[in-house]
Amino acid sequence: MASKRLIYMDHSATTYTKPEVVNAMLPYFTEYFGNPSSIYGIARDSKKAVDTARAQVAKALGADVDEIYFTSGGSESDNWAIKGVAYSNRKKGTHIITTQIEHHAVLHTCQFLEKEGFAVTYLPVDKYGLVDPTELERAITDKTILISIMYANNEIGTIEPITELGTIARKHNIYFHTDAVQAIGNVPINVKEQNIDLLSLSAHKFYGPKGVGALYIKKGVRIENLIHGGGQERKKRAGTENIAGIVGLGKAIEIVTADIPNHNVKIKSMRDRLLKQVLEKIPHSQLNGHPEKRLPGNFNVSFEFIEGESMLLWLDDEGICGSTGSACTSGSLEPSHVLLATGLSPEVAHGSLRLTLGDANTDQDIDYVLDVLPKVVTKLREMSPLYLKSTKEGGCNV
Repeated sequence: MASKRLIYMDHSATTYTKPEVVNAMLPYFTEYFGNPSSIYGIARDSKKAVDTARAQVAKALGADVDEIYFTSGGSESDNWAIKGVAYSNRKKGTHIITTQIEHHAVLHTCQFLEKEGFAVTYLPVDKYGLVDPTELERAITDKTILISIMYANNEIGTIEPITELGTIARKHNIYFHTDAVQAIGNVPINVKEQNIDLLSLSAHKFYGPKGVGALYIKKGVRIENLIHGGGQERKKRAGTENIAGIVGLGKAIEIVTADIPNHNVKIKSMRDRLLKQVLEKIPHSQLNGHPEKRLPGNFNVSFEFIEGESMLLWLDDEGICGSTGSACTSGSLEPSHVLLATGLSPEVAHGSLRLTLGDANTDQDIDYVLDVLPKVVTKLREMSPLYLKSTKEGGCNV
């Protein structure tokens, strides 16, 4: 019988929308519903709301107000940044540099551009998921027009040396884009100081609504439009603005970036306790990602001899929501490309569990997971021929 208790620990997939964000949005569904492109009163109210949200995003990023463009989310922002720069600068060069561990919104966009005649270098990472700045500089050619490297990885939580990477890009006069979807609210960001030319974000990753995001485009960046039509977003991104969503994004980013260090203390403390005790209680387990340079709420551990999908189903039955390094649940039998890039074998990668903590989690949630998870792993291993064989042969270390 399934547990009635719900422990949500998949905040990297999406977050709930905070009540104060919902309250800020509500009037723009009913009272202030005007189209910002019109000139009458309620339309001007809508335009003012968009302007306010744009200023909130700009302040959070250390950007200028007219460098913020609203989109439908992180995937659109990534597509626009990469395709837009590629097409607009094609006469200058056709080489793009990214990494092997990017989100598919970046990887699939780069693969699409390869079919269009662009050359793409996919940088490797070390066992922690870190990009080597020396490798980046070595990969640059006279045809390189864009470097796109994520700020923090969505699976293993590793935070990349963005300032150093941005400095290298600036030194070589190459545009630098970062997918910061997982970073907003978790690390301080200043696009000017970090030499970032384009930055993608999505509201539903930091307690805002789904279906709305933004792209920071530094003044002077040459970029083609992705969506054509009307003259919205200063003629850069056509389509009637999602006023309520934009208001929610602005309010959410204002809240999560108000005091990042103190905001993360509780979450990191819970994550550290969970990680320490899981690694102590469960043999043949290992941390994935960097032990220190990682998102405060990210827990990613591989358990040998079991399948991640089975683990998720058992945890779900106990009311615990997480995700796995195996892509089985998305219809693929392939393990996580991120975990493979860090050097894990497919067998170990298949047995990974990602739990990502957020503002609603409590110490009682951690206690519950620490009680349930070891039991789940033990039960699954008892049904694993590989585990039984391993114990008979004297054990095996990951």
